[in-house]
Amino acid sequence: MSKSVKGKHVAILATDGFEESELSSPREALDAAGVDVDIVSIKSGQITAWAKTNWGKDYPVDKVLDDVSADDYDMLVLPGGLFNPDTLRANKEALEFTRNFFKQHKPVAAICHAPWVLISAGVVNGRDITSYPTVKDDLINAGANWHDQPVVVDSGLVTSRSPEDLEDFNRKVLEELAEGKHQRQVA
Repeated sequence: MSKSVKGKHVAILATDGFEESELSSPREALDAAGVDVDIVSIKSGQITAWAKTNWGKDYPVDKVLDDVSADDYDMLVLPGGLFNPDTLRANKEALEFTRNFFKQHKPVAAICHAPWVLISAGVVNGRDITSYPTVKDDLINAGANWHDQPVVVDSGLVTSRSPEDLEDFNRKVLEELAEGKHQRQVA
């Protein structure tokens, strides 16, 4: 990574039921690189992780979605899990927040089931993407080009399949954050 990411500001958008490692691992990688990270949610207080097969730890929310905009951040990270993206894709503020990163050509990263949010935001058509295998048909039906690879990058959009791919995902998150804005048009 040739450019520094130190001092950049990243939003991790999540709510109850996010896959714990898909939030904690990217956050640790970003923190270690000197990035300012906010957990942004649709509610204040704390959100509860899903840790593979049961409820995990509580994580404090730094900012409520109503109080932030894409203008405040250099990148958006969307952790997966089943409950988290299913709730976020039904929330119009979460979708608008996500959509605005694409409008501003800022990098976005989504792992596992998180591309559901991207589908509902209407930003996947024509893009190269990966996801958890059960999201494949949804992405294809929304016009995406799905690939079974650990990580796929398309003009600042980073996607990965599952927690097993977190090392590759985190590396690409930092790389795309360092590169900054990408000029691909919104699909």
